[in-house]
Amino acid sequence: MINLLDFDRKSLEDFFLGIGEKPFRATQLLKWMHQAGVDDFDRMSNFSKALRGYLKAHCTITVPEIVVAQQAADGTRKWLLQMGCGNRVETVFIPEDNRGTLCVSSQVGCSLACSFCSTARQGFNRNLSTAEIIGQLRVAQRELGEQTKVTNVVMMGMGEPLLNFNNVVAAMQLMLDDFAYGLSKRRVTVSTSGIVPAMYRLTEVCDVSLAVSLHAANDELRDVLVPINKKYPLRELLAACRDNVADAPRRKITFEYVMLDGVNDSGADARVLVRLLRDVPSKINLIPFNPFPGTEYRCSPMPVIERFRTVLHNAGMVTTIRRTRGEDIDAACGQLVGKVHDKSRRHLRLQKQGGT
Repeated sequence: MINLLDFDRKSLEDFFLGIGEKPFRATQLLKWMHQAGVDDFDRMSNFSKALRGYLKAHCTITVPEIVVAQQAADGTRKWLLQMGCGNRVETVFIPEDNRGTLCVSSQVGCSLACSFCSTARQGFNRNLSTAEIIGQLRVAQRELGEQTKVTNVVMMGMGEPLLNFNNVVAAMQLMLDDFAYGLSKRRVTVSTSGIVPAMYRLTEVCDVSLAVSLHAANDELRDVLVPINKKYPLRELLAACRDNVADAPRRKITFEYVMLDGVNDSGADARVLVRLLRDVPSKINLIPFNPFPGTEYRCSPMPVIERFRTVLHNAGMVTTIRRTRGEDIDAACGQLVGKVHDKSRRHLRLQKQGGT
C-alpha cells in the first residue's frame, strides 16, 4: 500500500497524473490530509466514487502510533512514537506565550557520535520516511486539539536531518505548502552538525531557516565534541553558512553552542567565537548542558554562561540563553533517546572505554 503522506505536492501531482487524474487533485488531497486531518477516503466528498475506490484499494494514510505520552510541569509535551519494525522516536512540543514549537526527529538514532548528546549514544538504525517525519506534525496537531497550534517546527529531534536529505526536504515542503500546513519559511528550521555538501544543496532547493550545531570555536575541540568536524572543518562549514545567507541580506544563521563546564565556556573561548563568526550574519543560542546517565560533562554554572554571553553581546553579536524546557521528562535539548535498538553497539564500546 502507498502511504500518501510520503508525497509533497509535486509528487502527488505526478501520482494523480499517473492514474489518469488531473493534477489539481493533489491540492484537494493535501487539504483533506493535512488541514482537515481526514484519513478516510470515503469522506473526501469532492473525489469521484471511482477515485475513492482506487485510493482505498491501493493507498493508505498512516501516521506514527503513540506509545507513550508525557507532559512536563512546564507544559512541554513529549510523545514516544512507534515507526514500524520496532523503531521508535521522540517528538517534543514546547508551548510559549506567543508560539508553539514542535521538535521533530528525522532518524532513528544518530550516526554522528557528538560526545555530549545522549541520542548519539544509541547509535544509528535508519532514516525516517517523509510520512514518518510529517506524521509527527500531524499527530501533534491532533493531540493538541483546536486550542493549541504548532506555529514553529525545528528539525532538531533525533538524528542529523541533512543525512536524510530527500525525505526531510519533502516533509519541510509540506510544512511550507499553503495547501498543507502553510508555515512561514522563517518558522521552519533545520539544524545540522555540519554536513557541508548538503548545506549547499539545501540552499538551492528549500528556503528554510538554518541552525548549525557549533559548540566549539576551534577545530581541535570541535573534532572531539562534534566528530563530523574532522571531515568538514570550520573553514568549510562557515563557507557554506555564508553561501546560505548570501542572497538573503536579512537572514541570519543560528549557531547553537552547548555550555560545558571547563570545556568551552571560558572568556577566551568567547573571544575566539567572536572572531570566528564576525563576518557571518548570525544569532548565537547558548544552551545549558542537560546531563544524562554516564556523561562526563557538567553544565557550566549560570554566572559563567552569563559572562560568556556578555562577551558576545559587547562584541555586537545577538546572543540568547536557551531556557531549559521539559527536563523532568527528558525532553530537553540533547536528551532525546526513545526506545532505540542500538545495532551499532556503541553503548558497549563507550562502557568499555570508560571502564564501566
